[in-house]
Amino acid sequence: MTGNPCWQAIPTKLSEAQFEEFVLPHLSRGRRGPPPTLPLRKIFNYILQILYMGCQWKMLPFERNDKGFPEIHHTRIYRMMRRWQADGSIDRIFSGTVHKLHQDQLLDPSVIHGDGTTTAAKKGGDNLGYSGHKHLKGCKVVAFCDRNCNIIAPFVTAPGNRNESPLLRNALPRLIKMARAIGADLRGSTVSLDGVYDCRHNRKAILNRGMTPNIPENPRGRKTPKRGRTQRFDPAIFEERFRTIERVFAWEDKFRRLLLRFERISDGRYALKTLATKSTPKLATSCGTVHRHCGKRDPDSQRFIRRGSGRDCAGVAAVVGRTEVPTNACSITAGPSYD
Repeated sequence: MTGNPCWQAIPTKLSEAQFEEFVLPHLSRGRRGPPPTLPLRKIFNYILQILYMGCQWKMLPFERNDKGFPEIHHTRIYRMMRRWQADGSIDRIFSGTVHKLHQDQLLDPSVIHGDGTTTAAKKGGDNLGYSGHKHLKGCKVVAFCDRNCNIIAPFVTAPGNRNESPLLRNALPRLIKMARAIGADLRGSTVSLDGVYDCRHNRKAILNRGMTPNIPENPRGRKTPKRGRTQRFDPAIFEERFRTIERVFAWEDKFRRLLLRFERISDGRYALKTLATKSTPKLATSCGTVHRHCGKRDPDSQRFIRRGSGRDCAGVAAVVGRTEVPTNACSITAGPSYD
C-alpha cells in the first residue's frame, strides 16, 4: 500500500537560507580568478541530484540559459565535487552536521551500533577486492550510528576481501575523535556489534576507551562452549540494530548512485556516501516515539507526533522539495518518516 508521497520524496534542492546556514560555512572558495558562472548553491544541488538519480555526469538535466545552452558543463560539477572532497569541505560538512545535532540534543549516544556493508563495483578502480563470502568484487565500509539513526563517525573503508573485524580498531579512534570535537562524552556508552567483531582485541579496544561492548559470542565452528567466563551480552540492545544501523544502510539504497560503484577513484565514491549519510531520517527506536521534526521521543505515545495535533515539537518546519525538515536540525536533505 502506497503511503503519502510527500513523505516518500527525496529532495535534491536546498533553499538559499539552508545552504548558507548548513553548507556554505564549510565550503572552500577560490581566492583568485573570476567568480563561478553559477552560485555555489546550484552547483551543490546538482551534486545532490546526481546522488539521487544515479546517472552519468554528462546526463544531468541542466537548466538552459538565454541562448538555449546548458548553464554549465558537467565537468565543472565533477571538478567542484572533487575539489571539495580533496580540501576537506565535505568532511567539514559532516562534522558540522554532527555538532549541530549534538547542540540540539538530537543525538542519543548511550548505545552506538556499528556494522559494515559491501558494495559491488562494476568497473575497475582502487580499493577493490573480491569477497568470497558475497561472491562479488567491491569495497566495504564500517559505520557507527546512534539510537536515532544518525551516523556519528567518518567511514572506515577497505577492499571487499578484507575482514571487518580488524577494521574496528581503525574505526574506534575516529569515533572518539569526533566525540571530542563535538564535546560528547562516550564513557559508559554501549557499543553493539554483530558476531563477526567478537575477538579479544576488539573487546579490549572498546573497554580501554571507557565503553562497554555488546557482542554476541561467535562459536567459529566450535562444538563445545569456549572456556572462561561468559561475556556480557544484552539481546534487547542487539535487536535494536535492525531498526538503526541496518535501516541506515537501507535508506542509503534509495540513492541510486550508491547502489553500485562505478567510480574508479574511491575518494569520490566516499565523498558522495558521506553526503548521503547526512540525509538519514530520525527513525523511532524501541523506546517510545520520535517526533517528526525534532527527533525527540514521546514516552506516553506509541505513534509519531503529527503536525497540527497541538503536540508538535518546538522547531519550525521548513519545506525542502515536498518533504518537511526542521530548521534547527542540520540534515542536508530529509528522508521520509514512518508511522
